[in-house]
Amino acid sequence: MNSKLQKLTTLILTCITTWCFWSCTPTVTEKESTTNTNKEAVDYVDPFIGTSAHGHTFPGPTLPFGMVQLSPDNGTQGWDWCSGYHITDNTIVGFSHLHLSGTGIGDLADILVMPVNREIDFTKPTKERDDYQYKSSFSHDKEKASPGYYQVYLDDNKVNAELTASLRSGMHRYIFDDDKQHSFVLDLSFAINWDKPVDTQIKIVNDSLITGYRFSKGWAEDQKTYFAVKLSQPIASKVLASDTEVLGDVAEVTGEKAKAQFFFDPATKEPLMLKVGISSVSSEGAIANMDNDISNWDFDGVVTTARETWQKELSKIKVTSNDDEKKTIFYTAMYHSFIAPSLYSDLDGQYKGADGKIHKADNFNYYSTFSIWDTFRGNNPLFTLTQPDKVNDFVNTMLAHYDEYGLLPVWSLQANETNCMTGYHAVPVIADAYFKGYKGFDAKKAYEAMKTSSMQNIRGVEFLKKYGYIPADLEGQSVTKNLEYAYDDWCIAQMAKELGTEEEYQYYMKRANGYKELFDKETGFMRGKKENGEWTPNFDPKFSSHDEMADYTEGNAWQHSWFVPQDVEGLKQLFGSDERFLSHLDSLFSENSDILGDNKSPDISGLIGQYAHGNEPSHHIAYMYNYAGKPWKSQAQVRQIMDSLYTVEPDGICGNEDCGQMSAWYVLSAMGFYPVNPADGNFVFGSPLFDEAVLQLAEGKSLTIKANNVSDDNIYIQNVTLNGKPLERTYITYKEIQGGGELVYEMGSQPNTNWGTTPSAYPPSMTPLAVK
Repeated sequence: MNSKLQKLTTLILTCITTWCFWSCTPTVTEKESTTNTNKEAVDYVDPFIGTSAHGHTFPGPTLPFGMVQLSPDNGTQGWDWCSGYHITDNTIVGFSHLHLSGTGIGDLADILVMPVNREIDFTKPTKERDDYQYKSSFSHDKEKASPGYYQVYLDDNKVNAELTASLRSGMHRYIFDDDKQHSFVLDLSFAINWDKPVDTQIKIVNDSLITGYRFSKGWAEDQKTYFAVKLSQPIASKVLASDTEVLGDVAEVTGEKAKAQFFFDPATKEPLMLKVGISSVSSEGAIANMDNDISNWDFDGVVTTARETWQKELSKIKVTSNDDEKKTIFYTAMYHSFIAPSLYSDLDGQYKGADGKIHKADNFNYYSTFSIWDTFRGNNPLFTLTQPDKVNDFVNTMLAHYDEYGLLPVWSLQANETNCMTGYHAVPVIADAYFKGYKGFDAKKAYEAMKTSSMQNIRGVEFLKKYGYIPADLEGQSVTKNLEYAYDDWCIAQMAKELGTEEEYQYYMKRANGYKELFDKETGFMRGKKENGEWTPNFDPKFSSHDEMADYTEGNAWQHSWFVPQDVEGLKQLFGSDERFLSHLDSLFSENSDILGDNKSPDISGLIGQYAHGNEPSHHIAYMYNYAGKPWKSQAQVRQIMDSLYTVEPDGICGNEDCGQMSAWYVLSAMGFYPVNPADGNFVFGSPLFDEAVLQLAEGKSLTIKANNVSDDNIYIQNVTLNGKPLERTYITYKEIQGGGELVYEMGSQPNTNWGTTPSAYPPSMTPLAVK
């Protein structure tokens, strides 16, 4: 063979080998090979969006609202590793089975597994990431992710690792490069940020089944994760250890930091595969969950099922556009919106409750990871449109939490009440569901739970009941708490009215008006007021302090003073006129973006002027022009936010994703509307993004949303019709959406200053809910 032919042959063989190695599931992972004409919604999702900057998302596989989130962990501690992974990192310590999507606190990363081609010395302590001997460097060029699938080549360990997930279980497939050690490490001592193990167990049931548990304390004070691992190959040998004490080839190890390494016959040429089930109840529950989810060793079949599951979920909104980047942002946002809450009850309905006891969910699924301070604003209203089969389950979970804990959940993680953030925002979630016709829960019990949460003597409520406001010198974050409690109390008032308790209706409506106590007419801001009635001194609306005794939560006066979604009309009256209200609103977006203070909150991000889209308290504000006769200004601001603060890059989310809220804002806004008051049944118009969006509804109905002449320049609504009839107002009701049909926006490049300008066109304020 001549040298040229030999080189050509070698090149062809190399290409074929490389293609085969990196294309284990080409129809799932090779999005770039799919043309625009045959792309499905799932093909537009990029799980790496949000893994840079402060998005705090993870790239690994999970199912919609699934119990398992199987993803790589860099092993780096710190705020930007709250999900365990950040795309700026090039080290992987292992793959764990529970992760948080976009939160501001790090926890979970339970049941860490890592394939490795060498023996690990467990006598050496692991205090820093460099101490993990089984860690490996990797290149992002050899890493892929799509819904339900993740793959990476581990350079140091010489193994190609693939992950997929089902509802309550994860699956791994490892292909080792050589005939050296074929093994994996199971390390229950691994922890990130706030989390630390307190009791762990690894038990060898037989040569292909491992069970155990990991009990830990962190953000979730009492977390219990049981697991079961089934293996596709028998264990050839093993080493178990308790922290740095090596126990050798034994059948069981317990202690604070149980770990083990399992070895397999390198002569076996088949991939090594693992199935991992989890449970909050028992190892038996984990086994049952796993066996129900994944009955065989068809890894590619599990990937295909995961892909199909996500495709079905993402098909609930079908958008039409020639702009693939916008479709990528949109469908990735849908994907992120549907990760949490996460399923928590086992196949048989059992779960560990908020009281630490084992309970059984009868006739509903129990969920956890409720980031309600964030999601009540937009994500939960989105669920009422897209998750009709789950809304009642979410509410019943909240009522079960009330039974077990005595109050409705504030921020529930692994059925632990973290009491993180302000308000008692399970209230608007439940009220919204009830008034929208979700009646698969006990309404009277829900109302009692609402009242109980509103009358607690913690979190500043005791001062609210005594003074009519929360004094800033007695309680931290008093302004935010005042405003959010006032909104929640408005929701309770609506439930009271519906259930016929007039006296309680009047009581809660009075509390709903309590926001007026904090409005300073001189400055136009909501301010901290002391017990003696004086304003807190040295006021600057740009000042922020990430401190417990600050007046505002993760923000400043510019961002928090607008939270009166129940009574925008009343807020305008405090300003004295629509003109002064609008001028102040204009200033929010035109002020310089300086945030003052030595301890300012890092959550203040995505700034346009002093508007901070990277944190949820700002999310409704751009839509407030609709309440004062200038809807085109909402249209311009909303489009600017969508165009400038959401991208297809890893840093394409401008703040913490926060369990779906950042993405839900985009999903709703891209359809052209958003719930300023998340529980009044009204969706206020902004600026639609797509030529067409078809929203699949319950009972086989659909709403086709058309934006005629929409473009990057044509951002202004000229008029709106619903089923052929003019809609002479700046909002659409939930009832109208659920009726289906066709919503049509006529778009243009210039504002239509004659549409939506009269008070009759404004969204209603302080009125009974508009959904009945």
